[in-house]
Amino acid sequence: MKSQKKPELSLRVRAMRYLARREHSRAELHGKLLPYVQEGEDLGAVLDELEKKNWLSDARAATLLVDSKRGRFGTQRIAHELRQKGIAENLIADAIPQLKETELEAAREVWQRKFGTLPQDAREKARQIRFLQSRGFSIDVTLKVLKQAPGMEAGED
Repeated sequence: MKSQKKPELSLRVRAMRYLARREHSRAELHGKLLPYVQEGEDLGAVLDELEKKNWLSDARAATLLVDSKRGRFGTQRIAHELRQKGIAENLIADAIPQLKETELEAAREVWQRKFGTLPQDAREKARQIRFLQSRGFSIDVTLKVLKQAPGMEAGED
């Protein structure tokens, strides 16, 4: 019984398979396809063709990532993830104002799901602050969440 070797997939086919699963940034797709480049193939040309046909879009990838992460993470964390995926700074700058509008609300929801009760001592307060900051929420937003938490009396710290 002969073992049949599968034919090598072209870069274009591999790219289409990745894009069929989810949106990718150009830099992210470049990184995934680079190990498969054969001699004589032009990865840049393949990516250019996909962009020209609007099958590959950094703006669309950024929008989808922002929308999927918005309810669970803060602006800082989302901006960091966008940078990790190779999204251009101008696209990140466009996304930040809309993220900041909903950041306090998202932080409240994350805090409510995780804790739901106010910290009873300084150690617990520090733990809650660290948790929210690890999710990418700014210290200002984090402190507002704890001050405006349900049941918190005015003037309490």
